[in-house]
Amino acid sequence: MGTIVERPRGDGTTAFMAKIILKRDGKVIHRETQTFDRRPAASAWLKNREKQLAEPGALDRVKVDDPPLKDVITTYINDSLKEAGRTKGQVLRSIQEDEIAGLKCSEIDSPKLVDFARRLAKTRERSTVQNYLSHLSEVFTVARPAWGYPLDTRAMDDARIVARRLGLTGRSNQRDRRPTIEELDKLMAHFAGRRQRSIPMTKIVAFAIFSTRRQEEITRITWEDLDEEHSRVMVRDMKNPTEKIGNNTWCDLPPEALRIIQTMPRGKGPIFPYKPDTIGFAWRDALAILDGIEDLRFHDLRHEGISRLFELGWNIPHVAAVSGHRSWTNLKRYTHIRQRADKYAGWKWLEIVTQC
Repeated sequence: MGTIVERPRGDGTTAFMAKIILKRDGKVIHRETQTFDRRPAASAWLKNREKQLAEPGALDRVKVDDPPLKDVITTYINDSLKEAGRTKGQVLRSIQEDEIAGLKCSEIDSPKLVDFARRLAKTRERSTVQNYLSHLSEVFTVARPAWGYPLDTRAMDDARIVARRLGLTGRSNQRDRRPTIEELDKLMAHFAGRRQRSIPMTKIVAFAIFSTRRQEEITRITWEDLDEEHSRVMVRDMKNPTEKIGNNTWCDLPPEALRIIQTMPRGKGPIFPYKPDTIGFAWRDALAILDGIEDLRFHDLRHEGISRLFELGWNIPHVAAVSGHRSWTNLKRYTHIRQRADKYAGWKWLEIVTQC
């Protein structure tokens, strides 16, 4: 049923092509080849493949359209009527660069998915690995019923269980990093000293603290979605564990946040018409230049803003109305904070950024 053919290569080496041809009633019903550098490898593949094809139903399975995973991901992105969020799109494109994406659908089993998780875990946090598997799982869920591609959802389910048990996935470690007034003064002075045409990072940093908005959310809120009368703004596509696209949420604006907005040039579209990557670059550039500020992320400003509201004596429902948390569970870690004086009372930079 199978043969091995030697073929010389241009570099002088020899390739060993293993060929399988299946006939029924004199007609070829299946043909496949695989090329190897060594004859023993070709022989081993041939023996194993012949055994697989001899199993009941094997020929029916090989007739199924069985593209590599990377092509299925492309189909998923192109066919989905719901636009993939920025993070989800980045994750799926990143998966397409991994070796697992080169495997055919039928070749992907639980061990290969667990190995994929292990590779991710070498350079990423557990929560990130969990997100990768979650987004990939959505591709598995629709692949067979939508396009007939043989991705095994049970293999994915088993792999996610194993990855969790092995500690490859899990919740991210909660950060408690908060900037000091001294650190913020350094950052604000740095941003204020930049050329006039630069993005107004002093306003953006202050707004991130007082509004508790995430970096991407700051760049998405629009004048059309601002309700000044009730001091609130619609945050569209707010980050959510289960659904982001279409998750539009009204969030209250503390007085300081509204005052900052009111200093921005009015028009149509985004209130802060800048790209998230531009903000991120400016932030990282400042930290690289300034001395004495270690391990401070832009997202820590949201944590700072939420902590401040609890320090002012706000309760969980009141804070959630600002932060946009649907579940109060994530806010319970702040309940140990005791009410104290507002550390931003009299902060000179608040007065500066709220001037037109």
